[in-house]
Amino acid sequence: MSGLNPKQVEHLSEPGRYLDGDGLYLVISSSGGKSWLLRYQLGGKRRDMGLGPYPTVALKAARLAATEARALIMQGRDPLDERKAEQQRLKEQRQSDKAKAITFKSLAEDYHRAHFEHVTKAWRAGWLSKMQRYVFPVLGELSPASIDTELVILSLRPIWNAKPRTANEVRGQIESVLDSAKALGLRTGENPARWRGHLDNLLSRADKKRAAQKTNHPSMPWHKLPAFMGKLAATTGRDAQALQLVILTAARAGMVRLATWDEFDLEAATWNLPAERMKTRQAFSIPLPEQAVELLRAIPRTVGSPYLFPGSGKSGVMGRIAFLQLLRALEQPDITTHGFRATFRTWASECTHYPREVCELALAHDERDQTEAAYSRSNLLEKRRELMQVWADFATTPPASNVVHGAFGRAEA
Repeated sequence: MSGLNPKQVEHLSEPGRYLDGDGLYLVISSSGGKSWLLRYQLGGKRRDMGLGPYPTVALKAARLAATEARALIMQGRDPLDERKAEQQRLKEQRQSDKAKAITFKSLAEDYHRAHFEHVTKAWRAGWLSKMQRYVFPVLGELSPASIDTELVILSLRPIWNAKPRTANEVRGQIESVLDSAKALGLRTGENPARWRGHLDNLLSRADKKRAAQKTNHPSMPWHKLPAFMGKLAATTGRDAQALQLVILTAARAGMVRLATWDEFDLEAATWNLPAERMKTRQAFSIPLPEQAVELLRAIPRTVGSPYLFPGSGKSGVMGRIAFLQLLRALEQPDITTHGFRATFRTWASECTHYPREVCELALAHDERDQTEAAYSRSNLLEKRRELMQVWADFATTPPASNVVHGAFGRAEA
């Protein structure tokens, strides 16, 4: 083969194709760029295979590449397919090397930075502290893809009985980080930290019950709530308005403290919380009773702050102890803010006939198993709306005239 020589290749400039021999061409584009092309036939089909640009690939190197490609063709193998397979192998190898370089610890730290921008500094520190104390010593230096059920249990077992509440929080944190690993393509398959249908078969349910028992919060008897709400409504200030919203929506204190105006659709009477603001890490909508909408319309907006209840500290939101201080000022030192959720749940059980699943979803508790959830994807918003309106009517009606309306009847309070 001697169709072209190095001097010709260097000086040719007219656009077109110049045959070197045996299907190898020098191609000059209209812009003057030069590249190598191998034209061949395999299985009755003609194919063109680029061999690289000139002068990066010189004439001698192009001929060598063409010779190697023809050797594959003689074996009935398509050099283009072989090249694609090699490129895919190299890509997978790079991905594998990258995945091995990412540890569970580095991924957890990235997750921590990305997801907790709108929570308090203390909450962020607590999340990371639990990881550092209980998880990183076992899982920290491992790749996310290598973490299995046995390793998850190994990190949870030392605290599962001794610190059940913390253990359940840690399990949820591991699950969230491994979910992010899957989304990033760093692991495949089921999440080994998942509770329902997985770890609940391996870790004692009694331990989880103890976790729930240890987190009980002192609550107000439901029949005393209307009188307290009257006293609260007569109290001026940000903290009193925030606590009213907590009670009327049965929300967690943190959900209200960190609430931003863009989460509320007052026309639709709905509070839409994004996944990162929910304990379950799933977006959730709360129906707003008429009294809550009226309360929200009365709350003044603070220029420069996205929050309903801004604070003067570095976090920009009202502090954690604001509710505690308010309850003490209202002569309720033994009642906790979280306890009002228990007040709502007890009232719903004793004074209404709404189904259990509606009452639990009103608290953002989805107790349906995986099969139920797969077939019933509704969040029962309108049924919850009815329940929350009955609750708000009860809570804001003076005790002497209070009547509770259930889903299938009514009962005197």
